[in-house]
Amino acid sequence: MRRIVAQMFISLDGVVEAPDQWHFPYFNDEMGRAVGGTLSAADTYLIGRKTYDSFAGAWPARELAGEEDAPMAKTLGDTRKIVVSRQPLEFTWRNSELLRGDLVAAVTALKNEPGGTIGMSGSVSVVRQLLAAGLLDELHLLVHPIVVGKGMKLFADGEQPVPLTLNKSETFTTGVLNLFYSPADLAPEGTYEDAKKAL
Repeated sequence: MRRIVAQMFISLDGVVEAPDQWHFPYFNDEMGRAVGGTLSAADTYLIGRKTYDSFAGAWPARELAGEEDAPMAKTLGDTRKIVVSRQPLEFTWRNSELLRGDLVAAVTALKNEPGGTIGMSGSVSVVRQLLAAGLLDELHLLVHPIVVGKGMKLFADGEQPVPLTLNKSETFTTGVLNLFYSPADLAPEGTYEDAKKAL
């Protein structure tokens, strides 16, 4: 079965919205390798419509411009892109298609197709739904040392707890934490009485 790996830029207060307004001061070679590695490891991208619109509005022009980010832009363009949207879309970016039918059923079928890793970037609502359905295999969080103070958070208030296992972590020289999580089968249990033993 294919694996789905989502990578997201996130602030210390959990904000994932509009990273273009707070993320770039922390982008260095270490983060470039982390982001590029996740993107290049995927042969399919699964993305929401808003993320797709943002990517399609920028990366094709960057590829044509032929500057330093052109190789990454070409990789994105050459890769199969499946867009989650409730509306029909007209695609102008090559290798783009619409996910048909119910999200959980369609992604389950996609995971059962032959192929390699399915990558995700952004697409907060899709990530939430796939986590809740048990379809997301890895969540890579690039935690930036900044409190944004406003904007959509990765996990909304009122949602069910999502237990995760930390598989790997690294710290960049900018203070960004690169955290690799996978879903945990069960949330840990314990009480204050248990915690007192460690005091």
